Amino acid sequence: MATGRTHRTATRSRGIPEATVARLPLYLRALTALSERSVPTVSSEELAAAAGVNSAKLRKDFSYLGSYGTRGVGYDVEYLVYQISRELGLTQDWPVVIVGIGNLGAALANYGGFASRGFRVAALIDADPAMAGKPVAGIPVQHTDELEKIIDDNGVSIGVIATPAGAAQQVCERLVAAGVTSILNFAPTVLSVPDGVDVRKVDLSIELQILAFHEQRKAGEEAEAQAGAVLDAEAAAAADEAGKGPDGDVPAVMPA
Repeated sequence: MATGRTHRTATRSRGIPEATVARLPLYLRALTALSERSVPTVSSEELAAAAGVNSAKLRKDFSYLGSYGTRGVGYDVEYLVYQISRELGLTQDWPVVIVGIGNLGAALANYGGFASRGFRVAALIDADPAMAGKPVAGIPVQHTDELEKIIDDNGVSIGVIATPAGAAQQVCERLVAAGVTSILNFAPTVLSVPDGVDVRKVDLSIELQILAFHEQRKAGEEAEAQAGAVLDAEAAAAADEAGKGPDGDVPAVMPA
C-alpha cells in the first residue's frame, strides 16, 4: 500500500484552483451521505444544496475533474465518490502523527473519522515523560525524544500539532526537519515554515470571535429595527394628533 511519503496527488500539476480543492471535501461528504443511503444518482442542484454551494460553481468545479454528468440523469454518486477521493489522495494510506496529547490532542486521537477518510494515526507524541506508554484511543503515547525516528519508521508526511502555543514552532521545525511536508496546526500561533511545506491552521478562538462579531451585528440590527419601529409609531401618532381640530375629532380646517 502506498504511503504519504512515496506518493502525492497530481492536483496542483493539473491546475485545479485552490478554491475548488477546498470545496472537494464538502462534495465528498455530501456524496458519502448519499452513498450510505444507496442513492444512485444526484443532480447538480441537489448536490450543490447538500454541499452549501451554488450549482453553477459545482459544475465548474467538476469540470476540472473531467466530470460533467449526464443531462437528465445527473452524476453517478459512486463514481464521483471514487473520483474525488482519488483527486484528494484518499485512495491510499496517509500515516499521521499527533504531537501534544492534552485534552485537544486526546480528542483528535479518539476521532473516528480519520480511518474512514484515508488517514491512519501512526503515533501519538507528547513531551511529558509521565504520558509515555499511556494508551490514548488504544495507541500508546510516545515521548518527543523519539519524534524523528517515529516519522522515519512510519513514512509520515502529515503532522498534527496540538501543543501549547509556546512549543508549537519548535515542534514544527522538528517535524519539517524529519521530513513532514504538511502540518495541521491547532496551536493558537502562526507557524513559520520553509517553501514546500503546507500549513493549515485551525483556531477555535478565532472562529468563535468571528461568530461573536456576527452575533453583535445581528443584535445591533435588531436594536436599530426596534428603534425605527418606535420612531415610526411616534411619528404616526404625532401626525394623527396634528390632523385633529380643537375638540380632538373635527379637522381644524374644513375643506371649502
